[in-house]
Parts: sequence; C-alpha cells; structure tokens
Amino acid sequence: MAAARLAAAVLVTWAALIALLLAPSPLPEQWRYYIYSPASVGLWLLAMLVAPVVVCTVKWPWIKSGGS
Repeated sequence: MAAARLAAAVLVTWAALIALLLAPSPLPEQWRYYIYSPASVGLWLLAMLVAPVVVCTVKWPWIKSGGS
C-alpha cells in the first residue's frame, strides 16, 4: 500500500508542475518567450526530477503509516 501512496504523491506532484507550466498559455504571444525561455523550461525539467523527491521526503510519515 505504501507503493501506491508513493506513486500517488509523485503523480500529483507532476500534475501540479504540468498545470503550472500550462497556466500562462492564455497570455499574449509576446510574453511567451520570456515565460517559456530555455532557462525557465530547464528549471521546470529540473523541478520535475527534484520535486517528487522532496514531496516524498516531507510526506514520508503519511506514506509509511498508511494515511492514518
């Protein structure tokens, strides 16, 4: 059951990061270069790797205890 909670924590983290990436899409076209610059996309990709580890570390008692 811990593996399911671990997978859920990772998937929810990734879903939140994808939502944050897509949130500025309705903004004007001339702003998109600054929002989706190579540096910001690189930081987003780094966050996709690091954030699940941080979330699982912080939420480890919940993952280990079975949600109770």
